[in-house]
Amino acid sequence: MVYFDNAATSFPKPDKVYDSIMKAMKEYGANPGRSGHKLALKLGREIFETRELLAKLFNIKNPMNLIFTFNCTESLNIGIKGILNKGDHVITTSMEHNSVLRPLKALEKEGIEITIVRGDSAGRINPKDIEKSIKKNTKLIITTHVSNLTGTIMPIKEIGNIAKDNGIYYLVDAAQSAGVYSIDVEKMGIDILAFPGHKGLLGPQGTGGLYIREGLAVKEITQGGTGSISHLLEQPDISPDRYESGTPNGPGIVGLGAGVKYILENGIENIRKHEEDLTKYFIEEITKIKDVKVYGPLNIEEQGAVVPINIGDEDSSEISYILDQNYDIEVRPGLHCAPIAHKTINTFEQGVVRFSFGPFNTHDEIELGIKAIKAISKEL
Repeated sequence: MVYFDNAATSFPKPDKVYDSIMKAMKEYGANPGRSGHKLALKLGREIFETRELLAKLFNIKNPMNLIFTFNCTESLNIGIKGILNKGDHVITTSMEHNSVLRPLKALEKEGIEITIVRGDSAGRINPKDIEKSIKKNTKLIITTHVSNLTGTIMPIKEIGNIAKDNGIYYLVDAAQSAGVYSIDVEKMGIDILAFPGHKGLLGPQGTGGLYIREGLAVKEITQGGTGSISHLLEQPDISPDRYESGTPNGPGIVGLGAGVKYILENGIENIRKHEEDLTKYFIEEITKIKDVKVYGPLNIEEQGAVVPINIGDEDSSEISYILDQNYDIEVRPGLHCAPIAHKTINTFEQGVVRFSFGPFNTHDEIELGIKAIKAISKEL
């Protein structure tokens, strides 16, 4: 089996991720931050270590400004709904995932004003178009770092500077970049960073995180038990407790920590270089195949390890089915929870077949993928 669906969930994980989760479950799977016995304290320390590792990876000065969630969608909902109020204006782009667009559409009904900046046919966003969209009541700019459809790498540092110069908060969706591309929240002017644990960070599903800049007032969207200030009925206003009600996914967070350790030990630049090499070769070869349409910038300076294709006018789900059933190659077809992005690159009706590569894919697997596309194209 050849797995080319890493943009949905990275697979497989490093062995140490599996081992750490099993150890946490079997040896100290208590409830952290509640009880005072040694098992609870052990898991609490492991969770804090993961918080510190992520802070190191993203250059977050205070690890307590990084909160754990169950996925990037939850992180984005907190960041978006915790900042915007009736009468506020928000700027986003046509290349966003529904995890950004659906919360915004829900808030639109409550009086939030939305501007969606359109990308070009390769999914690129011009920062000047964002700057031109700023109004007196603009409070937040939201962009993805790397498109989940085209792999387009967005100029987040430039956008961050625009936001800072205009006194606007900047939220970055790092679903496709965290763990592969260097992210420095200080240098890039990122006020809020949302990320999943189960993709490039190589952790398990059910993990994610949200960085909130020191001093930035973001409302929590869930209240409940935190194991802290329990004599009060009001939600604590300290971070991360304010945002982490209920029992966390302790073993999952430990596994996420193991994934981040793997990245730090092996070097994020080495992981990125490996994925760039695979992506570059894949793009070079499939663009030579008759009737194959390839989308995105088509160069690794502007495109991550996500490559969407179509074969003629064939339905993307049909091509994906053939790849799975006849070649044991796993990809994702359809609209990828990004309908406006598909309209931007003119693939809304057909969808695309998305190939997405990870650190454990090999050159031989890329060759198998290319051969399969050639064979299917010839047959059809």
